[in-house]
Amino acid sequence: MSQQSPVRSTGTPRARPDASMSLLNNVMDHGLDEGYAEAAARRDAAGGELPRTLKARLWLAAGLVLAALVVTVGAAQARISAPVVAKEREELIDRIHDETSAADALERDVEKLRDEVGDRQRAALRRPSGAHAELVDLLSGATAVRGQGLRLVVDDAKDSEQGGGGGPRESASFADTGRVRDRDMQRVVNGLWESGAEAIAINDQRLTSLSAIRAAGDAILVDNRPLVPPYTVLAVGDGKKLSTAFQDSADGQYLHALQENFDIRTSISVRSEVRLPAAPSLIVRTAKPKAAAPGKGNGQDAADTGKGTS
Repeated sequence: MSQQSPVRSTGTPRARPDASMSLLNNVMDHGLDEGYAEAAARRDAAGGELPRTLKARLWLAAGLVLAALVVTVGAAQARISAPVVAKEREELIDRIHDETSAADALERDVEKLRDEVGDRQRAALRRPSGAHAELVDLLSGATAVRGQGLRLVVDDAKDSEQGGGGGPRESASFADTGRVRDRDMQRVVNGLWESGAEAIAINDQRLTSLSAIRAAGDAILVDNRPLVPPYTVLAVGDGKKLSTAFQDSADGQYLHALQENFDIRTSISVRSEVRLPAAPSLIVRTAKPKAAAPGKGNGQDAADTGKGTS
């Protein structure tokens, strides 16, 4: 009797590698929601998407014809108006170029007239003869000057974004930082004038008795012209005396305090010769004797008002 070979047990079936992703498998296997599937089945049972009645088919054809007509008319209008729009654009570009050229020409004319006016003013200031002629030229900035003097450089701190409160320019109007302010340069210039400077320029911008140092944001303006740090101040005068007098003055001590408190960088040196350009624009003002009031002489009027001219 033959003996039957024993049947080997295959063991438990191996698990699917994607058994842990049952949710993803369900989504992939059943991508269409049951409700959508039922609606699709009902639509197929009803005979598909196209209507069966002749009237419905006519309405569908009319809608398609109307849609095609609208698209065709829109495309035709766009094609017709495209050259007109392009032509208007070209005309606008030509007008912009023409106006820009005209503005550039006017700007050149203004610069030419400004130079001509400046030359005439300088010539008029050089006409007077006598002891005051050179002084008038010097104070008005009509001519370039050179001579011995000093060079003072004032620059922002290396890290000008940080700074503490207090110090010599304590103010609530803006935060004090390591940036040089317009009022700092005002004090420097006034201190140099008071110490005996005969002529001053900042970054080759000549200062006169009517010059203004103002601020626009963080920029410093001299006669409405922006300056960029470092600010190089050249002053004509007796270099050694001017340097000593300025550093000993209140404005020189103010500058030293800025250096100590805000790390503003400064350097001053005596020069055997400095050159200052003429002022780019001149403002000429004249004075006239004040007319005497009826029944009063000039002397009585001057005594009453304390002024003889205006």
